[in-house]
Amino acid sequence: MTGSRPADLPLTDRYRSRFVNWYAKASVRAKPRRVLLPDEAIGYYFPPELFPAAGHPLVAANGAAAVDRLLIHRLYDYLRFTAQLEDFAVIPTAIDLSGGRSGMELPVAMRRDAFKIVTDEAWHAQFSDDLLQQVREATEVPPVLPATPQFVGELDSVRDRLDPAVRGADRLLFAVVSETLISSILVGLPRDRRLPRAVRDVVADHAEDEGRHHAYFRDVLHIFWWTLEPRERRLLGPFVPELIHAFLQPDFPAIASALGDVGLTPAEAEQVIIESYPNQPTTASIAAAAQSCIRYFTEVGALDDEETREAFEKACLVP
Repeated sequence: MTGSRPADLPLTDRYRSRFVNWYAKASVRAKPRRVLLPDEAIGYYFPPELFPAAGHPLVAANGAAAVDRLLIHRLYDYLRFTAQLEDFAVIPTAIDLSGGRSGMELPVAMRRDAFKIVTDEAWHAQFSDDLLQQVREATEVPPVLPATPQFVGELDSVRDRLDPAVRGADRLLFAVVSETLISSILVGLPRDRRLPRAVRDVVADHAEDEGRHHAYFRDVLHIFWWTLEPRERRLLGPFVPELIHAFLQPDFPAIASALGDVGLTPAEAEQVIIESYPNQPTTASIAAAAQSCIRYFTEVGALDDEETREAFEKACLVP
């Protein structure tokens, strides 16, 4: 990433921080530890509408207890995904941004804000893991998650196929992608009163912080993309749709493990996954959730490259 800076490189001299009230508003400073209430009436641990497998007839045939248990597993999956996303992708990138090791010239204020993001994301990982352990103790349902989330393998695959000239930029690019997507969980789950208050509050705390991070990483993209040489942009652009899918697609191995725990055979679990996540609706859902991220890559001109545009079209992210 050694491209020369154009004279009109965005934001380097006019960065507007969204963290001016961070000391008063960041969840790590202003919010308490979220604790499950022992006597709270609980409808579900995760909204069944956001987990299609929970409504499949093969799951329902095992009874309401199986559905409830499956939704606990879906909450575990979400909390583990959040903790590992922060640890694996976002925190290392924010550390590089804060320390001036990103290959970009950033305004001092932007580097200082990256320190705040490191603190935020470490707290998000911690409170996600803390809540997972609380739910485990309260329900006595042990997690049956695979050793690593699906997205880690997807990122490894992208990294292995990247041209050596841009290898290493994939982690920063994935952080940009993951922080500029809009999760339906962050939007809807905090308002669902069927869920434990601690679950709703943890997600709400996360969502409030992520609003600031979203704006920050949009700015990072504007600087990053113009720091690249034209050839480097052409090499990286076609992989962006894969990074979007890595973040948004269902974690099928985790779902299969959960289905096995509630009594389904491997063949039944495969049937549930195929029928609950048909290709076209699942792809359309990913595209809808990715619209803000796609817009930001369009703003920086990434989709002006023919191969990048074709990759977005092939992934059904743009018409």
